[in-house]
Amino acid sequence: MQIPSNSINFNPLDGLISDTIYEMLENHNLLSEKGVRDFQIRQQFRSMRSCNVPAYEAIENLRVEYPYLQFDTIRKIVYKLNGARR
Repeated sequence: MQIPSNSINFNPLDGLISDTIYEMLENHNLLSEKGVRDFQIRQQFRSMRSCNVPAYEAIENLRVEYPYLQFDTIRKIVYKLNGARR
């Protein structure tokens, strides 16, 4: 994953980690593209659900943004248990 050259402070994990930490992790190849993508998908899903968008419609909206992912894949991402790691 490359930081876009037109956006010096691009941080898809803003609110979770600082721009400085994100840049350091990115520079040392310590970030998982899939992990960052899944985090963004979960954030978008929660945002839509907080605006009373039905779950099915929210997942379909995410499919428009991520057309290479199937409905069930997005469903698994958004409903993944956060406490699965111990």
